[in-house]
Amino acid sequence: MARFFCFFTLAFALLMSYVVAAPLGEQSKRQIGDLQCNIARLKTVAGLAKSASSIKSAIAAAQSDPATVAQLQTAAQGVSSAQAGVATIAKALLTGQQAPASARQQVQDGLTAASTALGSTAAADPAVDNAVASASSAVEGTTADGEQVVSDCK
Repeated sequence: MARFFCFFTLAFALLMSYVVAAPLGEQSKRQIGDLQCNIARLKTVAGLAKSASSIKSAIAAAQSDPATVAQLQTAAQGVSSAQAGVATIAKALLTGQQAPASARQQVQDGLTAASTALGSTAAADPAVDNAVASASSAVEGTTADGEQVVSDCK
């Protein structure tokens, strides 16, 4: 429920910031982005939530394998860092400020850390491998969505 609330709040905030900032001029329009940009942003936020949930499920499946759990916790920390970067970007958008390059880098670095940790996770249990593959797929999709934000939100 908390993830849904966070996602809904961010989606609403992005929509409201677009409506409020529209008359402020060209720079605000670029900062807030067009419809395609904001869809990519929302997909990224949703992807981060899905990635976090998938990693949490993989951790639950791997409870009897401490090494795998440690790798999955590293992946979870990467996603958490990416979420913090997105929160910083959203705050900047809502206040009409330029999104900090450091926050964009934090999102990229967090997703890279998660992907690397998931890619180096090897479990003997096929159920754990499936859970890790699902988490890896979610992170890869989120990374693609994030790349779309970089491409569309200029």
